[in-house]
Amino acid sequence: MAELRYIAIEGVIGAGKSSLASRISEKLSSNLILEQFEENPFLEKFYNDRKRYAFQTQMFFLINRYKQQQQLSQQELFSKYIVSDYIFEKDKIFAYLNLSGEELKLYENIFPLLEREIPKPDLVIFLQAGIDRLMANIKSRGRQFEKNLTRAYLTELSEAYNNFFFKYSTTPLLIVNTTDIDFVNRDEDFEELYTQIFREDRGFIEYLNPEPKG
Repeated sequence: MAELRYIAIEGVIGAGKSSLASRISEKLSSNLILEQFEENPFLEKFYNDRKRYAFQTQMFFLINRYKQQQQLSQQELFSKYIVSDYIFEKDKIFAYLNLSGEELKLYENIFPLLEREIPKPDLVIFLQAGIDRLMANIKSRGRQFEKNLTRAYLTELSEAYNNFFFKYSTTPLLIVNTTDIDFVNRDEDFEELYTQIFREDRGFIEYLNPEPKG
């Protein structure tokens, strides 16, 4: 297995992407790239009215992610490690879930032009979690713009993520079932996951299903 210099964490809203990315980055003393969702002025409106604000929300994220990812090539020259809480390709998950008609056609013309310049991670970690766990995590962090995020939308999104990563083969992939672990509050859970991430004999695609503790 090649050296892991660039690691990206993925998962549905509330899966713990940013928390895990932050912990791994701290342990590695790496550069940390976090998605700038709070800068999207359309996001809260989107959760209130998906159909009306889907395109504006999508295009803002696409352009913002592109600008942020462009900086990776420069960072790679000076950093031993980079850890991110998203991959650029995941933009398509939201596009195909929320856009349709002429808006989707326009998106499909733009995305490939941007994607070709984006560096690929050495490993993608996909965090899987049940809807109840996701809803609880979202509620506990109390972000204002997520207050109208519905269980139905989260279920749709979870299914879309699972379908995307079922077909994913762009980079090495580690799928982690997070149902019975808490890598944010339990150091032993984090250390076990960290060990699995850097295991030298890890395959190109692996599924990790940690056993519940005690």
